[in-house]
Amino acid sequence: MEESYEARSRAGARPFFLGAITQSVRAVDGEAIALVGRRGLRAKKSLGQHFLVDRQVLGRIISAAQLAPEDTVIEVGPGLGILTRALASRVSKVIAVETDGRLISALRHSMADAHNLHIVEADILQTDPGSLLASAGVAGSSPPYKVVANIPYYITSAILRHFLEASLKPSVIVVMVQREVGEAIAAQPGNMSLLAVSVQFYGKPVIIDRVPARSFSPPPKVESVILRIQLLEEPPVKVSQTDHFFAVARAGFSAPRKQLRNSLAQGLSIPPQRAALLLEKTAIDPRRRAETLSLQEWARISEEVDRNGDSVRC
Repeated sequence: MEESYEARSRAGARPFFLGAITQSVRAVDGEAIALVGRRGLRAKKSLGQHFLVDRQVLGRIISAAQLAPEDTVIEVGPGLGILTRALASRVSKVIAVETDGRLISALRHSMADAHNLHIVEADILQTDPGSLLASAGVAGSSPPYKVVANIPYYITSAILRHFLEASLKPSVIVVMVQREVGEAIAAQPGNMSLLAVSVQFYGKPVIIDRVPARSFSPPPKVESVILRIQLLEEPPVKVSQTDHFFAVARAGFSAPRKQLRNSLAQGLSIPPQRAALLLEKTAIDPRRRAETLSLQEWARISEEVDRNGDSVRC
């Protein structure tokens, strides 16, 4: 029987570093380490590469994804293939999307025995998830899939938006993100942001665990978290036009430190008095700030804007 992640954690499994491996440190993937030495691979700063090298964190990611043998997983930025191998040993199909040709070559060599792995050289932001599934031979008109990845932090928001707004959405997203970004996404009214509204409209985000910088090579200058987003079958609020809902939220967060009547007036290009009246009609205090509003309150404002016929730039 495979030793559980919890048991390995209690046993004191430790992280390792690509640049300084000692006999006292247990590697996640020996083949990946060998590839680093043979091919002289180095993380590219321009691509935001920070390779995961901590076996405990790897276990937490796998656990958070709640993988089943029949699952299909899209992994963005497989890097050295440490997470890729763990995924491939547990699911039916792994589609690894990578832009760095050096890493693709190394991955094809180290993962040659993984016949359920489909490697794609592409920019994920320019690639439709449905076409990825089709190219990998995943059957069905709308096949289910999960996203599990250690993504480049500088395009976190763009990658999340790409999958959340896709015509074929994943059932679950489990990603490594910068701690401040993860906390912003999972925030509650009082600390909301436009990013939180955008993600929570489509799914329920939960921070699984914090991850220290030493869990990566090279270590980033920030702490990270494992973020899990369970996508919803329907948005938690009902709105007539989704694009209007987001346009109103963007307007409200256009000047987040201002009172809502002023930020909405600025964002919607209407007089503050009209914005105040609009908020009063929705039973929302015009003196509040955007960070205090719930999704339900943004939906009420959006519907009122539509009823009043105010123009909204989407």
